Amino acid sequence: MERIILHCDLNCFYASVELLSHPELRDVPTAVCGDPNSRHGIILAKNESAKRYGVQTAETIWQAKKKCPDLVLLPPHHDLYRRYSVLVNNIYREYTDLVEPFGIDESWLDVSGTLHLFGGDAKALADTLRKRVREELGLTLSVGVSFNKVFAKLGSDYQKPDATTVISRENWREIVHPLPAKAMLGVGHAAETTLAKYSIRTIGDIANAPQELLERLLGKIGLQLHEYASGMDHSPVIGDADREPVKSVGNGTTFPKNLTQMDEVRTGLALLSDSVAMRLRKQGLYCGGVQVTLRYADFKTVSRQSRLSTSTHLMKDIYEEALSLTKALWAAPAPIRMLTVTALYITEEAESYQQMDLLQSGSDRQSNAKREKLEKAMDGIREKFGHGSIAYGTPKTDLLRQDEE
Repeated sequence: MERIILHCDLNCFYASVELLSHPELRDVPTAVCGDPNSRHGIILAKNESAKRYGVQTAETIWQAKKKCPDLVLLPPHHDLYRRYSVLVNNIYREYTDLVEPFGIDESWLDVSGTLHLFGGDAKALADTLRKRVREELGLTLSVGVSFNKVFAKLGSDYQKPDATTVISRENWREIVHPLPAKAMLGVGHAAETTLAKYSIRTIGDIANAPQELLERLLGKIGLQLHEYASGMDHSPVIGDADREPVKSVGNGTTFPKNLTQMDEVRTGLALLSDSVAMRLRKQGLYCGGVQVTLRYADFKTVSRQSRLSTSTHLMKDIYEEALSLTKALWAAPAPIRMLTVTALYITEEAESYQQMDLLQSGSDRQSNAKREKLEKAMDGIREKFGHGSIAYGTPKTDLLRQDEE
């Protein structure tokens, strides 16, 4: 049976939710940003009016204001965004139990087994979803309809805002192959730059490139991209019943030379903690504990873990705990070959993270809120320009290998 996959993408999500409380700004260039009082704050989202001025996500406020001097700035309300994300996914679940959220504002739906219950027309169902979300929640939706997840996502990006695009067996080459390589899932800034050096600039170029070349340039991901570009994505939409709860999120690195100095170890821990925290935030998760594993030059491996007083998904919290555990495990200058930082006791409950510590001062809580905004702003920059585009103030270490858990 031919699969029928929908990818639903809420348009300008953060900005659209904010405008529900500010209808007078609907046709006014408006952006959501980390710190409206700072010209160096980062744009987190913008409405369609701001887009027409060239305002971009992840650029600084002063850059955006230079393009659009009358840009209205609003602070973010992440709890509100999470609530609307739940509401819209509940609408999707009325049509299929195979709903797979992809971030806070996107979801895949597999309606292969249920479409006949709703008229049998996939485009009509997509239009119904758009109408319901618009009328019931006041938000607009772009929907891609296709026979696999990758093309469905390309479809939702193809026409915006508030549109349905069907990429079928008959028209997919005509629609997909002329698109830029970066439009495809899995092609970040670094991969796009590498491919462009070999004149591989469109999805069609990826499909027509020798697989051996793609593997040499990008490793296994190169072969996967070739399959995607050739319409051979068979990955399933994973519904709630089949989604295994995440038990841990970790990252480990083998270094090109053994670490013997505390400064080197701090740098390694910072890089790993940053990566783990970013992955937690991307999945909407929090951790209640941290584990550090050290492998010495003689391949002896030791580890230690601890519980946190409150759950977190901030780099600073994870890094400080990892550093404390490392100091308890390691006696310098014993050479360290590999470091791993793992977040444990994973939960989706934001309340446990936000719960106040009776001993925590108001300034500490305000500092946590600022770090939350900063790290989420950094996530936006990395999503657009690649993971290496921004990092904390530690020298970046060349890594031989990273193993994610």
